[in-house]
Amino acid sequence: MIRAIASLGRSSLMLLAGIGQMALFVWQLLPLIPSGLWRIRLLLKQVYMAGVLSLPIIVTAGLFVGMVLGLQGHHILKTFNSEEAVGTMTALSLIRELGPVVAALLFAGRAGSALTAEVGLMRSTEQFSALEMMAVDPMRYVVIPRVLACIIALPMLAMIFIALGIFGGYVVTVGWLGVDSGAFWAQMNQNVDWHADVVNGFIKAVVFAVLIALVALYQGCYAIPTSEGVSRATTRTVVHASLGVLGLDFILTSIMFT
Repeated sequence: MIRAIASLGRSSLMLLAGIGQMALFVWQLLPLIPSGLWRIRLLLKQVYMAGVLSLPIIVTAGLFVGMVLGLQGHHILKTFNSEEAVGTMTALSLIRELGPVVAALLFAGRAGSALTAEVGLMRSTEQFSALEMMAVDPMRYVVIPRVLACIIALPMLAMIFIALGIFGGYVVTVGWLGVDSGAFWAQMNQNVDWHADVVNGFIKAVVFAVLIALVALYQGCYAIPTSEGVSRATTRTVVHASLGVLGLDFILTSIMFT
C-alpha cells in the first residue's frame, strides 16, 4: 500500500515537473517568435521539410478518406432517399472534423517525429553548445523557424486534404454511384458556410499545428542525449501530440459548433 502511494506521488510530481518545464519552454519561445519571421531562408527550408515532404501521405490519405466517405454516405443516405445530400455530408465531415484532425495526426507522425529526432540528435551531438559558443541562440536559430514552419504548413496541408477528400467523394458518388453532379455541388454550396465551417476548420488546423510543434520541439530539446533517449522522445512526440490533437478537437468542436 505504501509503495503504491509512493509510486503515485512520484508519478504526480514528475507530471507536474514536466508541465512546468513545458510552460517555461513556451514562455522562453514567445519573445523570439517575431525574429523568426525575418529568417526567410531558414523558414522556407523548414516549410519544405515539414510541409512539402508530408504532401504524399496527405494527398493519398485525403483522396481515399473522401472516397470512403462518399461510399458510406451514399449507402446511409440512400435509406432515406436523400442521396443528393451526400455532397453536403462529405464536405461538412471533412471541413469540420476529418480534414484538420486526420491531417494533424499524419503530420504528427511524419513531421513531428522527424523534428524531435533532428533536434534531439543536435542536442546529443553538442551542436547546441557549439552554437552557443559562436554567440548564436539555439532557440532563435533552430527552434523558432521550425515552430513557424509547422504553423504555416499544417493549415495548408489540411486544406489540401479537404479539397482532395471532396474530389474523392465526387468521383465515387457521381462517377460510380450515379448521383447527379449538379445536386452534389448545389447541396454543398447551399449548406457549407464560410465562417461557421471553413474558417473554424482552418482555426482548428492552426491550433493543432502549434500543439504539434511545441510538443515535438520540447521533446527534442529535452531528450536524453543518447540514441535510446532520442528514440523514446520521438515515440512520446507521436503519442502526446496525437492524444493532444484528439482532446483539443473535442474542446474546439464543443466551442465552435454547439
